[in-house]
Amino acid sequence: MTTQNRLGMSLLELLSCLMILGVLAVAVVPRLVHKQQTTRSIACEVNKQNIEIQVLLWKRQYGSWPNTNLADIGASTTFFPDGLPACPIDNGAYSIDATTGKVAGHQH
Repeated sequence: MTTQNRLGMSLLELLSCLMILGVLAVAVVPRLVHKQQTTRSIACEVNKQNIEIQVLLWKRQYGSWPNTNLADIGASTTFFPDGLPACPIDNGAYSIDATTGKVAGHQH
């Protein structure tokens, strides 16, 4: 009998490795997707709170609420130096209620 050194993997070993990787992917990917959605939802809430704070500062400085589409406050680098944030979930623009100054919509 002679012994041979094997280089590489047999087809059965390769399929076994792929099967294990597939099972791990099925277990891990949904958790990552859920975490990503949760993170985006939290980021949207933080954006809303930041906008509402800046809207209050605008009202204190100018005596009235900014436009509901936030065009005037968004153009001011004093309030939003990096520009108005967009919703991280749907990339939509934020708007405010004209009477309360609170961000309208975006209930994710």
